[in-house]
Amino acid sequence: MTNRPTAELNKLKAWPFIEAKSLLKRLNNETPKKGFVAFETGYGPSGLPHIGTFGEVARTSMVKRAFEYLSDIPTRLICFSDDMDGLRKVPQNVPNRELLGEDLGLPLTQVRDPFGQFKSFGHHNNNRLKGFLDQFGFDYEFLSATEYYQSGKFDEMLMMALERYDQILEVILPSLGGITKGREKNYSPFLPISPKSGRVLEALLIERNPSKGTIVYQEPDGEKIEIPVTGGHTKLQWKPDWAMRWANLDIDYEMYGKDLIPSAELARKLCRVFGKKPPTEMFYELFLDENGQKISKSKGGSSISIEEWLNYSSQDSLSLFMYQKPKTAKKLSHEAIPRTTDELQKHISDYARQNQFEQLNNPVWHVYEGNIPSKGAGSVAYSMILNLVGASGTLDEKVVRGFVAKYSLNTKIKDNQDTNQMITGAINYFKEHVEPSRSFRPANPKERRALLELQMELENWVDETHPEELQRLVYSIGKKHEFDPLRAWFQGLYETLFGTSQGPRFGSFIALFGTKETARLIEQRLSENIEFH
Repeated sequence: MTNRPTAELNKLKAWPFIEAKSLLKRLNNETPKKGFVAFETGYGPSGLPHIGTFGEVARTSMVKRAFEYLSDIPTRLICFSDDMDGLRKVPQNVPNRELLGEDLGLPLTQVRDPFGQFKSFGHHNNNRLKGFLDQFGFDYEFLSATEYYQSGKFDEMLMMALERYDQILEVILPSLGGITKGREKNYSPFLPISPKSGRVLEALLIERNPSKGTIVYQEPDGEKIEIPVTGGHTKLQWKPDWAMRWANLDIDYEMYGKDLIPSAELARKLCRVFGKKPPTEMFYELFLDENGQKISKSKGGSSISIEEWLNYSSQDSLSLFMYQKPKTAKKLSHEAIPRTTDELQKHISDYARQNQFEQLNNPVWHVYEGNIPSKGAGSVAYSMILNLVGASGTLDEKVVRGFVAKYSLNTKIKDNQDTNQMITGAINYFKEHVEPSRSFRPANPKERRALLELQMELENWVDETHPEELQRLVYSIGKKHEFDPLRAWFQGLYETLFGTSQGPRFGSFIALFGTKETARLIEQRLSENIEFH
């Protein structure tokens, strides 16, 4: 196994390395008896995979890769589907909802598929999950709760749960008081699968028989039935189920949303009841929606879907968004896309100039698994392309690619897939999220005088269109006309020329758009005497 010097390890500050070092410490730098380190992420297939699913698997994969850099111990990423849970409510985003309404309470792998494509709703969503993860190139092993319960792979742990029933209650019952009045009196960690209805029941447990491996419970109609706890005849409630899974699969690492911290604390204690050491864990903050309210991962809702993000930008920019400050709540909204895409380019640009440890702490090392691409679209920022589209008045990708190729002095831009993807995404974003909200305002007298001078200077500009020289020109005109603070001058440029409150570095925009073209844009905006809304 690779043993890196402590001095080297101390230089690794990126959070995936912090997590990987903590995991190595838990393992005492030794390979587990099972021969590999098990990372786990869970999936509830009562709904379709969503952007939160991507985030959890992406972040776990980042820790796994950091661990692989630090150690030669083999690793596996297990994606476990809780597909034996009973369907508790009908999702809003599926067809034939009345069909699901009839199947409430059945295990998800017994609920009819409303899409009519698979054996069950659980099978449908499991296949959607695997296709989803395959689409993004994740390296994982899929496991199904139904298969593990029914095949007997959980039987040893279920028998242990029956034998250590009172110990489990000692952990669980204190957490139930005051949550659901009276529930603690009837709580049982076992959920029978009714042989009469096939439904997952929260039933009154009447008798336990550890020597026989059975329980006696009461059906809703009052009938008392004895069933074995093994072989898929029962399943555990989700908190002891989570702990039992940790113990059975010998999980070494798992992360979860902040809303599950109390449940994880219980699962940690219960894992010890099952005779195993709990895994190293990490919680992440939940996303905020457009209104600043937290989005629960379990709800799967958000102000933006993964399909929307990928319509505007790349998977890599989404991975960067997931990487950034996972323990800080941040808004998951459309406005994050241009900013994150520009940050991705900046990190790629920085990477080439950094030393080994700076590179390992650079977010793009974790986004790209250490295989960092070139700077991509000729160093043209996504936000710059948005303003170029607005200023030029064109949604023609060929025209925009022409501007980018001229600016970057790269005539092969049209053959660059990443560049074309970014241009296409920026145009889509402009049409749907910039154009509808643009609000031009007329220049005030002071701004008009400064804009006229800038127009004249650009009309007569004969030097090379160097961004820094052009930036100095814009800056000097703002100083000359006594804008204080100077940012008021730049804000005026954005609001009068672009119809937005902020924009790109203006010298770089002129270099991209062209000096004569920018002069004509100023002339056009100044000639428009109506106020735009």
